[in-house]
Amino acid sequence: MLVAAGLGSRRKMASLIKEGRVSINGEPVTAFNYIVDIETERVDIDGIEAELGAQPKVYLALNKPAGVLSTTSDDRGRKTVMDFVPDCLRHLKMYPVGRLDKDSTGLILLTNDGEVALHLSHPRYGHEKEYLVRLNRFLESGDLELLSKGIELDDGITRPAIITRIRKGDDFACSVVIHEGKKHIVRRMFARLGYVVLELKRIRISGINLGGLKSGEIRRLAPQEISRII
Repeated sequence: MLVAAGLGSRRKMASLIKEGRVSINGEPVTAFNYIVDIETERVDIDGIEAELGAQPKVYLALNKPAGVLSTTSDDRGRKTVMDFVPDCLRHLKMYPVGRLDKDSTGLILLTNDGEVALHLSHPRYGHEKEYLVRLNRFLESGDLELLSKGIELDDGITRPAIITRIRKGDDFACSVVIHEGKKHIVRRMFARLGYVVLELKRIRISGINLGGLKSGEIRRLAPQEISRII
């Protein structure tokens, strides 16, 4: 119940109970599986009444502009993705999913569902991420083939990527689909072959697409989209 109410992780709540800091109707709790009747019983943590109504799960898609940090806060006062969360949802503990570096743009998911955030971001689940890339020069066929097979970087060989050239006249040179989340992985892949990524935009995470969302816009995921990630 305490975890569902968003008061902390299972480990944190267990620690509070062990330390005698949780009480029900004035009596310290000793059992971890005590079932609370939120209609008739009062739960205190460190003497302060806890709000037990479970927080609704919220799932948002943001088109992150360039210059915005993919973090919950910044001690230097720079703009973060949390600045785009509507005021009515600011009281929820939201997490960015699928971080982008400051200069990159595109799709970031925000949610207060910790399990979904972990599932989407942890490498072992291998969720696809699709990016549009603009390069400083034409992508040679041989290099496209190397990237598609996987290339060696300082931290190991990349997994095979799906690289698709985009028709001439488009601002972006190619689409890149990867299954890993190493830091700056797309930029480093191209840098390894002597290219400079001038622009990087993520357009998809798993089954969630950026679609027509404009830069800086945020929206709630539709029920059918949520079903793809839960």
